Amino acid sequence: MGPRTILIADCFASMIWRVDLSENGRSASASIWLKHYSMLYHPGELKPEQPGVNGLRFSKRSSYVYYTSTVLKLFMRVRVDRETLAPLGIPEYLGGDKMMDDFCLDEDAGVAYVTTHRENTIDRMSLEPDRHEEREIIAGSPFDKELVGPSSGAWGREAGEMGRVAFFTTDGGTTALPPDGILRPAKILRVELWH
Repeated sequence: MGPRTILIADCFASMIWRVDLSENGRSASASIWLKHYSMLYHPGELKPEQPGVNGLRFSKRSSYVYYTSTVLKLFMRVRVDRETLAPLGIPEYLGGDKMMDDFCLDEDAGVAYVTTHRENTIDRMSLEPDRHEEREIIAGSPFDKELVGPSSGAWGREAGEMGRVAFFTTDGGTTALPPDGILRPAKILRVELWH
């Protein structure tokens, strides 16, 4: 978020923590940054257990924090005050209906590439709240045995890869068996994306 400020999703406490580091980086202070019903963890409702607030990204360009809430099947955003780095207003709904995990932001295209871990897909979703119906599955439908349990994602670091080449981790089905019932080795996949 800032040079010495980070946010941490706490999926079991149903909140986002703010951690401020000292100038020398040797000490830190933590405080609750945001607690909202969209982040709730519901123990015992699903087996295996599913986290509440999960994936978390800050956009310096738009001054929004984006997050997923897996058990509630939500993709959300909340505006950030540029001076204080505090949340402004209430979180906004960007989409839902899938058990979303992590994501990569492509601000140039105005979309996020969201993993649906237990549902074995990567979905492209709008970063604007009035366009949630524009969601599109870009990988994993029909079922793709190479994309079982996609979890975290990050853009490639080579020149020209931002918004075009991403790397996604998979768990091979250890969290939820894939449709064919076969466990596979966990992987890191290189995915080329298009708009």
